[in-house]
Amino acid sequence: MLTISKIVSLAAVDAVNPCALAVLTFLLVAILTYRPEEKRAVLHAGLAFSSAVFILYLFYGLVIIRFFQLVQALTFIRLWLYKLLGIVAILLGILNLKDFFRYKPGGIATEMPLSLRPKVQKLIAGVTSAKGAFIVGAFVTVFLLPCTIGPYIVAGGILSAFELLSVLPWLLLYNLIFISPMLAITAGVYAGFTTVESVSGWKEKNIRYLHLIAGIIILLLGIAMVMGWV
Repeated sequence: MLTISKIVSLAAVDAVNPCALAVLTFLLVAILTYRPEEKRAVLHAGLAFSSAVFILYLFYGLVIIRFFQLVQALTFIRLWLYKLLGIVAILLGILNLKDFFRYKPGGIATEMPLSLRPKVQKLIAGVTSAKGAFIVGAFVTVFLLPCTIGPYIVAGGILSAFELLSVLPWLLLYNLIFISPMLAITAGVYAGFTTVESVSGWKEKNIRYLHLIAGIIILLLGIAMVMGWV
């Protein structure tokens, strides 16, 4: 059964993912390093980056949904798919809770692997324009997949029970929620309500609690799916 609460919950888990926020702060630092007095450059770069992430993730979502639709041609998979997705959600919840109680950077399926971080930083370091931010944003989505794909797979599996065109509004909603923290940070830095350093510091200080929130939400959703409550 498709409900807005499932999609919103999964999107919210993805939205508070620390690695997506970290990549945006890397980008804004790079922009401010080259153009420290141009706040408008921050706005344009942040919007361009967020737009690229939105578009590419929308494409990934359509691919995930289509994959599940093809897989469901096998009857035995179709019968168990919903509960399997619930189990995946439970595992993701447990991994996030593990990162709250015993945090280690680069956690499996919850953060960007440490081996990828220097590559991402190098890719972002030379960005000085909105065009560059859009291009880098498109490339960086590949590096974000290891830490953000989990909830998206669960959402894609749920949406795969419906026609591709009919789920497009749900995908748009999911991805709008996903990029909403990026838009908020961009707007906050541009308007002078906060600084990139403050955002980065807040993220590092509260990273365990971000995992706790994400873990609780997706764990409860997974249990509800397995038990047939939703």
